[in-house]
Amino acid sequence: MTVLALVELYISQKIGVKPSTRLGYKTVVNFLKKDDFGKRKISSVRTSDARAWLINLQKNGRGYSSIHSIRGVLRPAFQLAYEDDFIRKNPFDFELASVIVNDSVMRQAITRKQERLFLDFIRSDVHYNRVYEGVYILFNTGLRISEFVGLTISDIDFDNMVINVDHQLVRVYNEKKAYIIQKTKTTAGVRKVPMTEQVAECFRTIIKNRRKVKKEPVVDGYSGFLYLDQNDMPMVALHWEKYFQFIREKYNKLYKEPLPTITPHVCRHTFCTKMAKAGMNPAKLKYIMGHSSMEITFDTYTHLQVDDVKEEMEMFNF
Repeated sequence: MTVLALVELYISQKIGVKPSTRLGYKTVVNFLKKDDFGKRKISSVRTSDARAWLINLQKNGRGYSSIHSIRGVLRPAFQLAYEDDFIRKNPFDFELASVIVNDSVMRQAITRKQERLFLDFIRSDVHYNRVYEGVYILFNTGLRISEFVGLTISDIDFDNMVINVDHQLVRVYNEKKAYIIQKTKTTAGVRKVPMTEQVAECFRTIIKNRRKVKKEPVVDGYSGFLYLDQNDMPMVALHWEKYFQFIREKYNKLYKEPLPTITPHVCRHTFCTKMAKAGMNPAKLKYIMGHSSMEITFDTYTHLQVDDVKEEMEMFNF
């Protein structure tokens, strides 16, 4: 049995996975079809072979996250072969960080000044000011981008000043390029996120300026999405990631002091950090963020900067 055949066998037994996960499997399969490693007999693969192959992938330009995804399929696939007595040992049963360098860029929260500069630039820009309200909401609610793009008009409760979050919108780039509604990332993701008056006003503006369409797009029974693209379909995460990229690039061409990388997830991390700095109860912050465990929330507190700690200590006047 070849490595490719083993992976295909493993994937065929994975039932009930998300479409995005299924797409990830397909990406790995397509990669192995082109790579010589996929043609190797599984009985010939040793741990040293697996390590050397992953090292070469990184040397040849593959990023850590991409290699992590590939290894994330091969490891359980070879475990299946081990349990079926095809091999005596799983050659991928080792910590990835012990083999290749994690060159992934850590998504850091930005400062209040950087956030203000970014938002002010968007609001004053003739081309990008149409997405100002959306960016402001992301910075001030902590919503995941997939949750934000999945919001419909009915999810915004102006009477109780909360955002009802119970689903997310995902576009799966397969042959049909389907839009699908999924449950939130975790069960903790189902929540009611309080909104300030400024956030509520942004939602009102979005709804007021929302383009009229001849046929309202419907995805798995949901309609009334806040932002639509030029094809009258809901804007998805990729749209917003590109907006953030182009806005930052334009800003950095105009000003000497450049802004760091800012993405929708950076907005979420920035919001969480702001709330932690303000002294919000960790349990309450966990709920608002929709974190699956308190450890994830506490991780935000461990990433506070030295200046934040100094400010806190100065309050106690030792």
